[in-house]
Amino acid sequence: MAQSSAIKDTLLLKCAPDLSECLQQWHDFLRYEKNLSPHTLRAYTSDIAQFIEFLCSHFGKAPSILDVSDAKIYDFRAWLSDRSLNGLSAASRARSLSGIKNFLQWMDKQGIAHNAAISTVRTPKLPHKLPRPLHEDQAKTLISEADILVKDDWVGMRNRALFTLLYGCGLRIQEALSLDLKDLPRDGFLRVMGKGRKERQIPTLPIVEAALAQYIELCPYPIEPDRPIFLGTKGKRLSQSVAQKEMRNLRTILGLPETTTPHALRHSFATHLLQNGANLREIQDLLGHASLSTTQRYTEVNAEELLAIYSKAHPRA
Repeated sequence: MAQSSAIKDTLLLKCAPDLSECLQQWHDFLRYEKNLSPHTLRAYTSDIAQFIEFLCSHFGKAPSILDVSDAKIYDFRAWLSDRSLNGLSAASRARSLSGIKNFLQWMDKQGIAHNAAISTVRTPKLPHKLPRPLHEDQAKTLISEADILVKDDWVGMRNRALFTLLYGCGLRIQEALSLDLKDLPRDGFLRVMGKGRKERQIPTLPIVEAALAQYIELCPYPIEPDRPIFLGTKGKRLSQSVAQKEMRNLRTILGLPETTTPHALRHSFATHLLQNGANLREIQDLLGHASLSTTQRYTEVNAEELLAIYSKAHPRA
C-alpha cells in the first residue's frame, strides 16, 4: 500500500519516537476516519516528510513533539523559503502549508500539543488560474479519434470509453478509474464516490453507455462484479499515469493544445453545460463541488471567450 510505505518513510526520518508515533496516528486518522483520497493522502504525507526533514537540519537534531509545538513563525517562514528555493510553486507551497496546519490542528484537538504560531503564517499568494476546457469541436474530435494510436482493438476502445465517460459525465480521472463493473450505469444514472467519500448521482448519455458496453464486450478479461471497469494491458486497474500518457500521445497526433488532459475533459463538461443553459447549482451538483465558488470559475471562462469573440467580430474593436 502506497500510503503505508510513504508514512513509514516519513517515520524513518530523524524525528523523535514520540513524534513518529503521533505522525502514524494522524496518518491513520486521515486515511480511515477522514477518508481522504489516495492522491491527497500521498501529498500530505510527502509534505510532512519534507517538513520533518527540514526541521532536522534547522534545529540540528531529531525533532520531537515539543520542538514542533514550540516552532515559531520565523521557523515556518524559513521552511517555506526553503521550499521556494527548491523550486516549489506558490500552489505547491500553499498545499504543503495546508498539510502542516492540518497536522498541527489535529494535535491540538487531540490534546497532544498546541502551536500558536502556525495560525499567523500566511498562505502564499496564488495566481488566479482559469480552467482550460476544449472547444466543443475539439472534444468531439478527441472522443471520436481516441482509438487511432492503439494496435489492440480493446485498448483503443478502452481509451475511447474512458475519455467519453470523463467528458460525458464530468468525472475526475480518479473517480472514473475507481469504478468497478458493479458500478456501471443503471436506469440512466451513474453513482460516483467523490472526494471525502461523498456519493453523487450523474445522468449518463446514451453515447457514454454505448462506449462502455463496446469496450467491455471487447475486453479479454473475465467479467466479474468487483473487477475494475478500466484495465491496463496486464489486467490490473488502469493507472492515472497510463491514462495521462495515452492522452498526451493522442493530443500530439490530433494537434490539440497542451492543456488537453483528462482533467480538461471535466472542465469541458462544465463549460459546455454552462454555455448551453445549465445553471451553476446544477453544474455544482454534477461535479461534486463542495463550494459554489469553485464552480463559478466556469463563468469567467465563458466571459473570457465571449470577450475574445467580441474583439474579433466587432467592427470597432
